[in-house]
Amino acid sequence: MTIKSFSATPKDIQKEWILIDADGVVLGRLASRVANILRGKHKATYTPHMDCGDNVVIINAEKVRLTGNKRDTKTYYWHTGHPGGIKERTANQILDGDYPERVLTKAIERMIPRGPLGRQQMKNLRIYAGPKHKQEAQSPRVYDFGAENPKNVR
Repeated sequence: MTIKSFSATPKDIQKEWILIDADGVVLGRLASRVANILRGKHKATYTPHMDCGDNVVIINAEKVRLTGNKRDTKTYYWHTGHPGGIKERTANQILDGDYPERVLTKAIERMIPRGPLGRQQMKNLRIYAGPKHKQEAQSPRVYDFGAENPKNVR
């Protein structure tokens, strides 16, 4: 009796569309769960070198919660490429700005491995600041992340 390991091929992969409402949900908890869904680690057919994750649509990203003082103290840095060109913004400034979904995008992006496969998996993520999204035609399955654990919603 020999046991063989399963390795998914492109014909074995079945992708699903998942809709998550981020209203009142804790940022880090949501980001870690979405990163696992994008990678496909929630499936029994998970294969590390294949993009076997699902497509995720997140709405109400502007209403995501940060615990403690993180909204005022969490700082995002970037460099312009010029001498002395270090820039910074707090999470509060980004969430109150024109593109509040970038806080959630960065949190998820930093939990996905870097490289070609990680970039391909990030293309399966769509984040919208408000309650409207453009993926109604895909009829995404609603995933109630807040009801999964009482700590997920603050």
